[in-house]
Formats: sequence, structure tokens, C-alpha cells
Amino acid sequence: MDNMLEMYLYETNTLMEQLDELLIEAEKNSDFTTNDVNEIFRIMHTIKGSSAMMEFSTLMEIAHHIEDLFFYIRENGMDSLDESHKNDLFNLMFQSTDALRGEVEKIENDEPLSTNIDSIIANINSFLEKISSSGGAPSADSSPAAPPADKDAIAAINQELAGCPDSKLPFFIRVHFEEGSGMENLRAFMIITALRDIDMHFECYPPDVETNSDTAETIVSNGFFVALSSQEDVDTAVGILKEQNSIKTYEVIENVHAKPKKVQKKDNAPAPAAEKSAPAPAAPAPAEAGQKGTPAPAAAHGTPVKQSLISVNLSKLDSLVAVVGEIVITESMVTSCPDLQNLKLDNFMKSARQLRKLTDDLQDIAMSLRMVPVSGTFQKMNRVVRDMKKKLNKDVRLVLEGENTEVDKTIVDSISDPIMHIVRNSVDHGIEATREERIAAGKDPQGKVVLSATHTGSEVIITVTDDGRGMDTKAILAKAERNGILTKPASEYSKKEILSLLMIPGFSTNEAVTEFSGRGVGMDVVKKNVEAVGGTISISSEFGQGSVTTLKIPLTMAITDGMEISVGKSLFTIPIANIRQSLKIQKEEVILDAGGNEIVKCLGEFYPIIRLHELYNIETEKTNIEDGILIWVEATDKSFCLFVDELLGEQQVVVKPLPSYLNNFNIKNSGIGGCTLLGDGNISLILDIGNLYAAYHNQY
Repeated sequence: MDNMLEMYLYETNTLMEQLDELLIEAEKNSDFTTNDVNEIFRIMHTIKGSSAMMEFSTLMEIAHHIEDLFFYIRENGMDSLDESHKNDLFNLMFQSTDALRGEVEKIENDEPLSTNIDSIIANINSFLEKISSSGGAPSADSSPAAPPADKDAIAAINQELAGCPDSKLPFFIRVHFEEGSGMENLRAFMIITALRDIDMHFECYPPDVETNSDTAETIVSNGFFVALSSQEDVDTAVGILKEQNSIKTYEVIENVHAKPKKVQKKDNAPAPAAEKSAPAPAAPAPAEAGQKGTPAPAAAHGTPVKQSLISVNLSKLDSLVAVVGEIVITESMVTSCPDLQNLKLDNFMKSARQLRKLTDDLQDIAMSLRMVPVSGTFQKMNRVVRDMKKKLNKDVRLVLEGENTEVDKTIVDSISDPIMHIVRNSVDHGIEATREERIAAGKDPQGKVVLSATHTGSEVIITVTDDGRGMDTKAILAKAERNGILTKPASEYSKKEILSLLMIPGFSTNEAVTEFSGRGVGMDVVKKNVEAVGGTISISSEFGQGSVTTLKIPLTMAITDGMEISVGKSLFTIPIANIRQSLKIQKEEVILDAGGNEIVKCLGEFYPIIRLHELYNIETEKTNIEDGILIWVEATDKSFCLFVDELLGEQQVVVKPLPSYLNNFNIKNSGIGGCTLLGDGNISLILDIGNLYAAYHNQY
């Protein structure tokens, strides 16, 4: 059941995301297309069926009533609704999907489902009654299920095996499932769903397999019948049956009530030459039971091509990445073995280079398996902006750019909440309250928020830009001074430093608490969450023009390229992404600033020098600037030079987190981001360049 529940949640959440995107796009166009109506009907039918299977009655009821509503709309067309009805329909659908999502979240959190959904059902039913009374009563056949059999047909299905249900359609396909396969009614329902996905007209017997588990016995005894209207539909349906699991045999039968009965029997053995009355497969079905047949004839009749995709549990990918990491370490240990030093081993080195290439390829493949586009997270923001527009009565649109940019799955999950908070801030704080205010400022009456993602080497840059009122640095500084959080005189704060005050815990510029902001829990949490995945956040703004919030997120946290350095007997790793240049300088090139700190000129700009041995109190013989080497590094808006003993070389390292008990010593804020195991067995500490700079300034 755990596997079934996991699959149910995955599929339901995926369908809910598709539904949200569809509703947002339809609302922008102020109408549902025919395809939209059909798609919503299919989504709700699928959620209803799977929820019934899992016995989640609340979800099934809500989905069932929405399905009834869209069956009516599908039968009568969107033209039967006037503009007020359409607006009410959009609001009703968003309320209903919120209710569905709320119930799914309860399942995920192992909480009991709601026991009272009468208000939701009443809203749906009253809307259906309203549109049906104004546009004509619903057709008698308003049930969204497949056309039901009449009483004679239901009785006929209990006849001998040779008997067929009573139907006006000219063809039957009778399906028998493998003995002992179990849940035959649900397997039949999967066939129904596959046929509905291509909008095929058919009847099925028994008609209530999705809700009546007792039909499983009938299917075991008599088989499952699908009635079809043409030979072409038969060919297409046969192609779909070949892609279903656990089917033992199927047979195509002409309707005995209209024509003499001809039977062609098929099973999962190589097929004989086809008779006239049977569909001719392009290739024989595989001999092994349970395998899928070749879908060539189905493709010829428009059957959807089966995707070569599988769902993989994230924990399995975590294990794979961990094993690849150990392989990288072991490969480094072999090639760096001290016993091999100073030996001329041409064949060994050739094999070692080939091993390194294969290891790199394996690592790239393992990493790519975990990479997912940020589009899922970005699309959710459409709904956030849509709801805020309604509640704040603001005219604003969201523009998405770079949705196909890929990031590690774990990181995508971690940045969803920070991005949502920043987008909400942009709409709530950034965009002006009225169109008149924007027009007076010489701006487009409609506000704009741009959410974009771009690749830059080893990281992804995500920006949230708005063209609103911008941030008043004077007001921010005054509020910070009143709250007593300034660490130096207000006059000494630069614009960038003032904006960074927004990310101090408890700081908020909102005087009143609203639904969206003003509780003092905001950008500090965003900053903490972003830094937890190795990212950084910065804010820039022009008062009256708008604001830009920038997130720099690593593509992955598991394996990275690093530069090994030494300071005394200690080893450190600097991520290659943070290194701009390494250089040797003379003593006279070092200048002291007004505070007595060492600075050096690089490419026309002056940068501070941080001596690593002084910061960490490491004993070393190389204290003269000429004896060691400077490494020019940068992280977000911080750029400086590290003075170290020597460079040991570039190496691919597996990032290992530090033990949790070390958190008591504030290790991360000291500039240490983790550790890695080197090929010779030594441990190297990985430097966090951003925190290292902050640690230096706090210490000195």
C-alpha cells in the first residue's frame, strides 16, 4: 500500500499542477477552449477514479462533482455561459482545486481527511443548477461515466462465456486477465482510462468497474467487454490493449444481435495469420506473458506513443550519487597512492586517465538524473500572483523567463518557499497600490514582476524583478535605527548595506500586519533557506523605479571542482567557482588602508588581503607575502584576496557535511562549509568564501 500511496500522491500532485497551469492560462484568455474543458474533465475523472481506489472519499466526491459540471459544459459548450458565469466558474474552480490540494496535503502529512465538504459540494451544485436553468436543462445522459448498459445487458453479462452483452454497437472486444492477477475491476478501469484519453466512443460491461469492487468476480468469470462502433476503433483499441499489463487473452467479436458471430482469439503467443474479421497486427505479440506487444498498428491509428520514461524514488538517486562520490574518492586514492610516487608506470597512467574519464562520465550521468527544470516551481508563482491580484485589487502580471533551466531536485524543493516569499513581497510591497499612482509616475498602468533563471557555469542565477515603487533606503535606515539593530553610525552605511538590513531577523518595514506581510518573519528566513543549499541572496533597488532580488544557487551540492591549498600543515579546498585568479606579488605592492589593513591592486581595483593563517591561528613558516601566494576570490558582492602557503592543484571533491555536534561551535559562520576526503586519506576543509569574509570582519 505504501507504494500505491506514493504513486497516487505523485500522479495526483502532477495532475493538480497541470490543472493550475491550465486554469491560469484560461483565465488570462477569459475563456475555456474545447481542449481545456476536455482536459479538466479527464483530470477530474482520473482523480475521482484513483481516489475511489484508495478509498479517499472526500477527494473522490469533490472530483466527481467537478466532473459532472464539466460534462454539462462539454455537452452544451462554453457558449452556453455568459461572462458573469465564466468569472464565477474560474473562482469556483480555484476554490475547488484549493480544497483538493488541501486534502492531498492532509494525506501527505498523515492527517485525517475532512469530514464536512458540504459547502464545496453545494457551491458546485448550485453553479451547475444556475447555468443549467439559464441555458437549458442538462441532457439526460449527464453522467460522465461511460454509457451504462441497460438491464438486459447487465443480465446478459451473467450468461454463459459465449454470451455477449446487449449493445447496438457492431463490435465487442472481450478481455480476460491473467489468473491470480487480482483487482481485475481496476485493471479494467485502466483500459477504460486509456480509451477515454483518445476520446473514443465505446461502451463497457460491467459499466461500474471503477466504483464497484464486486465486478472483479464477474470479470474473472465472463471477461471484461468493450463495445465499439467501427473496425477502425477496434484496431486502435487492440493497439492500446497490447500496451496493458496482465492481459492473458482478448477476442474480437461481431455483435450477435446484428450479424452472425465471428470470433478471432488472441493471446500472448505468436499470432497466426489474421482473419478478415480481426485486426491485423503489424508484428506478432511477444511470447513471454506480461510483455507489451509491438504498438505499430496502434500508432497507425493515432494511439499515443508510449513515453520511454520511468519514475524513480529520490532516495535511490541519493544512494546512487553517494556511491558515485565514493568511486570518485577511491579513484583519487588509487591514482594518488604514495607507493606509486616517482615510478615510471606508463601503462598504469594510461589506464588511470581512462578511469578518470569514465568516472567523470559516470558522475555527469548520475548528476543529470537528479536535475529537474525550475518550471514546476515557477508555474506555481502564477497562482500566487493571481490570488494576490484579486485580494489586493492590483493590476499586475507575472513574466516567466528561463523556465527550462535545470537544478538539482533537492535544491529546487528547497528554494520554492523563498521564491514564493520574494514574489509576494514584490506584489505586496513593490507594485503601487493603484493604476493612477503608476500613471502619475510615468509607468505602464499594469505592474510587472519578472521571474527569471539563467545558467552561469556551476550555478543558477534566479532573479525577481519588479517595476514598482522601489525601496526607500532612508525609511529602512530609520526603522533599523529605531529597532536598535545598527552596528555603526547611520551615516556610515552604504546603500547596499542598508538594503542588506532587510534580511536581519525580525526586521519589517510594514507597520500593520496583513495577510501577506508585516509579521517580521520574512527575508531573514529566505536568506537562511537559500544559504542552507549553498546559495546567496542580494537585493538592489532604485527608489521609484523598482527592485531586483537575486539568488545564486549551486547546480548541485554533492560533487564540486575545487582547488586544494595548504596553510602550514592544514589543507583547505576552495570551490573553483569562487576563484578569479592566483598571483604572486612583491612586498612593495601591498598597501595599508586607513584602518591599517592590507590591500592590493588587481585589474585597477583595490581588494583586501586576508591571511588565512592569522584568521585560523595556524602555525606556518610562510608569513612573508613574497613566499606564499595570493588567491583572488569572490562570492556575490564580496571580493578579496586570500594569502596561503601554496596551491596543491585542482581536484574533483565529494562534499561531506560536517557532524551536527560541530554546529555548537558556529563552524559555518567561521567560513567552513564542509569537508572532503582526499586521495591520500587526508581530510580537507572546504572554505565558504562568503562566510569567511564575514568572519574576518567580525574578528578584526
